[in-house]
Amino acid sequence: MEQGAAHILVVDDDDRLRELLRKFLSENGFLVSTACDAADARTRLTGLTFDLIVLDLMMPGESGLDFAADLRRTNAVPILMLTAMGEPEDRIAGLEKGADDYLSKPFEPRELLLRIRSILRRLPEAIAAPSEITMGNVVYDAKSERLLRDGLPLHLTSIEAALLGVLSAHSGTIMSREDLIARTDASGGGRAIDVQVTRLRRKIEADPKVPRYLQTVRGKGYVLRPD
Repeated sequence: MEQGAAHILVVDDDDRLRELLRKFLSENGFLVSTACDAADARTRLTGLTFDLIVLDLMMPGESGLDFAADLRRTNAVPILMLTAMGEPEDRIAGLEKGADDYLSKPFEPRELLLRIRSILRRLPEAIAAPSEITMGNVVYDAKSERLLRDGLPLHLTSIEAALLGVLSAHSGTIMSREDLIARTDASGGGRAIDVQVTRLRRKIEADPKVPRYLQTVRGKGYVLRPD
């Protein structure tokens, strides 16, 4: 997975199409999660942050239109809606419910890719993360992925470097264990993230048992709060 790759959620009840989209988008540099219906999508959204949702309009139970309308009350994530219905009124209905773009089935995968990239380009530029993060007498250089204490280098394993890189790029933002797993390719589930956080605290914190910088947010995950 590329560092900083956009994370896309594909929501479609068609198992074959959902897997094809997951594979195609992954091969084109995106981090991809999937959901088979609106309820499944809500579960994914509880634990992860997405840059864009590819959403099927016609699904059993709650439709894509209804899901989009409900999601828009609390979440501004861009939505690209897919549908087999190509009538203008259907497209208008999708846009009125909060979709950012609309693509009729069947479609060329390359066109889907172009639409996704176009939507992502229109998003506001994120504030650039600082190249150095200071935590007391410890400094993390994001560009070189080096951790220094009083100017002397501290060894970081590859997973520690990945985890610290994600946390520093989102400093001040609570990151769920699921999000950290997805963005670091960590294996072993949430427990593995907990272990790596404990290891990082030993290198960052003056007192790892009472962390000042790498904090736990009960029930939500972890947050890095540098000086």
